[in-house]
Amino acid sequence: MSPLFLAHGSPMLAVEDNDYTAFLRDAGAKLQPAAIVIFTAHWETDVTTISSKDDIYDTIYDFHGFPDELYQVKYNAQGSTQIAELVRQLLETEGIPSGFDTERGLDHGSWTILSKMFPEADIPVVQVSVNPYLPAEEQYRIGKALRELAGRNILLIGSGVTVHNLRALRWGQKEAEPWAVQFDDWLIAKLEQHALEDLFHYESLAPNAKAAVPRAEHFVPFYIALGAGQPDTAPTIIHRSYEMGTLSYLSFQF
Repeated sequence: MSPLFLAHGSPMLAVEDNDYTAFLRDAGAKLQPAAIVIFTAHWETDVTTISSKDDIYDTIYDFHGFPDELYQVKYNAQGSTQIAELVRQLLETEGIPSGFDTERGLDHGSWTILSKMFPEADIPVVQVSVNPYLPAEEQYRIGKALRELAGRNILLIGSGVTVHNLRALRWGQKEAEPWAVQFDDWLIAKLEQHALEDLFHYESLAPNAKAAVPRAEHFVPFYIALGAGQPDTAPTIIHRSYEMGTLSYLSFQF
């Protein structure tokens, strides 16, 4: 059960039909995980925090100004204290501090993509927070601590975006801006070269890094999913498209 980095882009993914949502549906139909562990860019904490509950999650609408139909979407996934404890133990074994949250619902970094991939909401979900202020090496180490999940048929998803600059969006533009493509091209090249040190120092090495990643919260799930992958397995691009000129839907399997 290879880890995935998936772009969650606009919340409208939950109600739209486009190339990316078709990809998500197809990808989900091919997978039968025992559980899902999802790191979401929209839950930030200083210490890695794990949702630990066995009942149904509330659906969090952590956005405003969208059509009413989006606020009617409910994703009634169930949690799992058992999987949450497993995640905590694996992190603890590697000396990574963590804690539990028993109340928080699923934010749109989780339910928008999960509602397309697994619309029946019949797979237990454990949501995990991110700390965007940790260096890329530490994000990778968090993922590495969870490599064992793949062998237990548990799907780890890093939910974020590689190029995420809301001020640079080009509303209605279908063609991708060259600078956004260049940043993604650099990431892909470094993955193919397995150049981890370069990837860890993307801020100073990648073209257009400041424009692509003005703040790291949407980018760090990439490193977590990368770390969770098997080091002898070549990363695979599973989808690539752009919306509004600069919003990247580049997604990987690790």
